[in-house]
Amino acid sequence: MDEILYGFIQAIQLIFSFDPSLYEIIFLSLRVSGIALAISVVIGVPVGAALGLSRLRLRGLATALLYTGMGLPPVVVGLFVYLMLSRSGPFGLLGWLFTPSAMVVAQVIIAFPLVAGLTMSTVQGVDPALRLQVRSLGATRWQETWAVLREARIGVIAAIVAAFGSIISEVGAVMLVGGNIDGKTRVLTTAIVLNTRTGEFASALALGVILLMLAFIANVAMLQLQRRAGD
Repeated sequence: MDEILYGFIQAIQLIFSFDPSLYEIIFLSLRVSGIALAISVVIGVPVGAALGLSRLRLRGLATALLYTGMGLPPVVVGLFVYLMLSRSGPFGLLGWLFTPSAMVVAQVIIAFPLVAGLTMSTVQGVDPALRLQVRSLGATRWQETWAVLREARIGVIAAIVAAFGSIISEVGAVMLVGGNIDGKTRVLTTAIVLNTRTGEFASALALGVILLMLAFIANVAMLQLQRRAGD
């Protein structure tokens, strides 16, 4: 208990010390996860909505693939991205391995199934009468989809929150493809692992507290947005 309290106190001290290396790690963590989340939302919400509204035979297969993706171990994702971006891999010419770009790719693969799968489930839960109503008013396919998404907006926001939580706290994939390079690819989670391995438990606790604070602030902001969407 004393170590946790000391870690919290040290976290506050670190935050207000304005240590450039600490803020570099914090900003890189937010930048990588923020970009990955934005890409996942832009792709995942339309895909999830399309699957939720579709009646095609292949929807069952697509749903099974999405649900499988939601349970993918991050280490497996990291290994896959590593192999794809390595020099002998098909995308090795990009030179993204051990860069923030590779970390974004790995986090997109982790977050996309969550956004798409949960959006699909939310859209399927919307009253079918709404679709019939907007169709009777002469709505186009896109207008119908938008109306359903507006009705399911609280669930969509919940999907985004879940995706953000999964990638901001992820360590296995970003460690593999980023390499935990100081000043280049080191984020909060990988820094915590490094400090723990070197026996710097107070610093690891401090970084853990900072990570929890960032996740809490982001989730509070999302909940406020969800509350406003429900009004």
